[in-house]
Amino acid sequence: MALTSSNVRVGVSGEISVGALGATAPATAAAALTGFTGLGYVSEDGVTETLDRSIDDIRAWQNAQVVRSVVTEAAVTYSFTLIETSVKVIETALGSTVTQSSTEGTYTITPGSTGGRKSFVVDVIDGANLKRIYIAEGEITELGDTVYASGEAVGYEVTLKAYSDPVVHDTSLKSA
Repeated sequence: MALTSSNVRVGVSGEISVGALGATAPATAAAALTGFTGLGYVSEDGVTETLDRSIDDIRAWQNAQVVRSVVTEAAVTYSFTLIETSVKVIETALGSTVTQSSTEGTYTITPGSTGGRKSFVVDVIDGANLKRIYIAEGEITELGDTVYASGEAVGYEVTLKAYSDPVVHDTSLKSA
């Protein structure tokens, strides 16, 4: 087996973008996004992708042997902390609508609101390599603590649940 250090990827940078449900799906990793708005800086912890799957074993009467395994639940989630405060971040993370005037923005924090289902794109960049994850239908299902502390960025910790199977375009997997 050959060991190829140039195949080691690092999530150096990237961006998370949100669009209306049904926004135009990106055709490639490098295609311009249509109908999506970037959510700005993400904390230094980056994005965590979690594939969660529950499997039940079906056992035969004879010797209690496993004869089949069945997936009973499956989910893909993405967790990250948005550290820019903008209208789009507040509306996406908190599921609120921001009303703007020339002096301020006003919104109501409704704990039971998720903001509904939307389309998302997660771009992960490592030099010339781009991994683009397109989620046609997803929703912010969890909101973590927001901390206001001296010397710390105000962050909006969220978990995005994918309801559609994410489609991944990855330039590091191209043919020679």
